[in-house]
Amino acid sequence: MPGSVASPRLRLADHALAGAGPSAALTSAAAEEPRSYWLQAFRRVRAETERRAALLSAEDQVVQSMPDASPTKWHRAHASWFFEQFLLRPHAEDYRAFDERFAYLYNSYYVSAGPRQARPQRGLITRPSADEVTAYRRHVDDAVARLIESENSLAELAPIIEIGLHHEQQHQELLLTDILHAFSLNETHPAYDPQWQWPQSTCMSANGAQRSTPLAGVHTIGHSGAGFCFDNELPAHQILLKPVRLAPSLVTNGDWFEFMADGGYATPTIWLSDGWATVEAQDWQAPGYWRKVDGAWFTMTLGGLRPINPALPVCHVSYYEADAFARWAGKHLPSEAEWEVAVQNDLLADAFGVVWQWTRSAYAPYPGYQAAPGALGEYNGKFMINQMVLRGSSLATPAGHSRATYRNFFYPSARWQFTGLRLAEYHN
Repeated sequence: MPGSVASPRLRLADHALAGAGPSAALTSAAAEEPRSYWLQAFRRVRAETERRAALLSAEDQVVQSMPDASPTKWHRAHASWFFEQFLLRPHAEDYRAFDERFAYLYNSYYVSAGPRQARPQRGLITRPSADEVTAYRRHVDDAVARLIESENSLAELAPIIEIGLHHEQQHQELLLTDILHAFSLNETHPAYDPQWQWPQSTCMSANGAQRSTPLAGVHTIGHSGAGFCFDNELPAHQILLKPVRLAPSLVTNGDWFEFMADGGYATPTIWLSDGWATVEAQDWQAPGYWRKVDGAWFTMTLGGLRPINPALPVCHVSYYEADAFARWAGKHLPSEAEWEVAVQNDLLADAFGVVWQWTRSAYAPYPGYQAAPGALGEYNGKFMINQMVLRGSSLATPAGHSRATYRNFFYPSARWQFTGLRLAEYHN
């Protein structure tokens, strides 16, 4: 997301549309009515982007608080550019671009697609206005709808539409993480949504409660069968696990208070060298967005500045912090394979929809991975260096966009995302 992003090696769906996003698979009914299915999926995802942006003013939508973040207005326009660039220009013979200059402004990192605005300077794009971006989105929406309705066969278009929808869902999540970072720098502590609440914890199943036998042996991970996946989830392959047990619950704020009280941010022996250098350089003393107010700890949330609840999962911690906490606790972070197998066996509470969970796995290709040719092949392969894998999904992840094989990835110092952790330990 950008973190992680997709490539054109797709699989069409086989079950109904769920939540705000496209389904992972087509039902038999959708297979019989693909035109209706893709129109519905397209409109629903595009509407969700606008729903998330609707709580923000025009001034909110132009701000870029750091090079890793992008303005809301840019996210809205870039997702439209993606459909324009990869669907409409190649496949809609009568398509006319809304504004040819937008290709430069709203390309992200697709070198093969042409020159682009420098990423750290996206906040300088005050023009076009937010209203003009809205008009651009409607222009693209209308053109895509006409294309779907007029095309004799959707066999060639459906994979591009599908990847475009999952791509837009990634930017829906980034829209929230990026505006939260911007609001965190505002001393008036603005709320994105004053009614926002932390998601409720999921309950363990009866199977998950049976934890006497650690995971071990040969297992298959990676995507297989029907349903959409990004190319970095392929190919499915076998891995060998030594006996390991993952904590069913996420590490909490209360756990983190204990870490801090025991000198966690002042004990270099539990930190990786790069992590300790980051702690010193950035003066980390608590997770991202935590601050003391009159002696009490608060954190910046989508609902504004709120007191920290010790019972809730800790959030906005970097890989460096997660690794140091695991060392302090005498345990370790799970590998991404261990995490995926644990989910396959229904052993984890809050695996999805709360925080992305750091693993100790470096972001690298699976055995046999090959990046697709062309501009769309720039999604994943070229980022497989110097980053760490996160698994699950977060409270900002759109409905219908999570699965056990999803591989998110970020640099180890990043903590502006909704990132947390769970622990693991080996058994003889």
